[in-house]
Amino acid sequence: MTTAPPPLELLPRDLAAYRAGNTGIPYVHRFDSGQPGPHVLVNALTHGNEFCGMVAATHLLDQEIRPRIGTLTVSFANVGAYESFDAQRPFESRQLVDNLNRVWSAELLDGSQDSPELRRARELRPVVAAADHILDLHSTSQDVEPFWVYPAYPRNAQVALAIGRPAVHLVMPNGLGSGVPVIQHGRHGIADSDAGVALVAECGQHFRNATADVAVAVTLAFLAHFGLIAPRTGLAPKPPQRRYELLQTYVVATPQFHFARPVIGFETFACGELIATDGGTEIRAPQDCTILMPTRAPIAGREGMYLARAL
Repeated sequence: MTTAPPPLELLPRDLAAYRAGNTGIPYVHRFDSGQPGPHVLVNALTHGNEFCGMVAATHLLDQEIRPRIGTLTVSFANVGAYESFDAQRPFESRQLVDNLNRVWSAELLDGSQDSPELRRARELRPVVAAADHILDLHSTSQDVEPFWVYPAYPRNAQVALAIGRPAVHLVMPNGLGSGVPVIQHGRHGIADSDAGVALVAECGQHFRNATADVAVAVTLAFLAHFGLIAPRTGLAPKPPQRRYELLQTYVVATPQFHFARPVIGFETFACGELIATDGGTEIRAPQDCTILMPTRAPIAGREGMYLARAL
């Protein structure tokens, strides 16, 4: 069952001024310090209605933030979906056809399938491949606490824990199970400790101003961690960290998918407890678990929820 649209505090802005970039790839901007150091990619708008990343990316560009060492790349990914935004249907501009955050396998990128998202992923492929470290900025349909998402490699955990905000971590021991995201493209999807860090930051509900504030803060902290900008000062102590391990990504099978009780995310279910029904199928907790990212409006073939266990 869908719910009423939330208040729209955060709205899109015209990105035409950022289209040309300076890399030959639309909406991609790169700044080389001329000094040795890592190449960091800040990626926004992987999903078209997740405006917090747009705010963080335009902040970097508008404030002319430049790296002291290494290279900074700022990318606006799915601008086509972003430009389709309709305030009367605010969740519909997530994507045009495909989920741009599930198409980063060699099979799809090198294959014959076509969609606006696949064309954009092929265009952005060298941008993602060139980065040593990746921060992919996202937001959530429900108003829940921000959290990191990353493959369960020590290099990712070390950086997310060192930054400390968000304080919640969803770690993926075996990927998402529903496609390959940006942060697992190429070398970032292997356990080699030298492959570089790649994190998603889910910064809060799509249309809240506070979500944009989180995205800007996370971006600056990420850049400071790798030395591209000066260390940030005057921050409050890091809160206690909470970590979850992804057990399963459940993909909706039928239009009759329905949760057993109202959920927005971070609800717990006891082993065997009914979480949802999907047509004639009951989805029960495989063990004591927590659900994250429950779908707001179930669509067959799209993700319905993540099942996770507390670590």
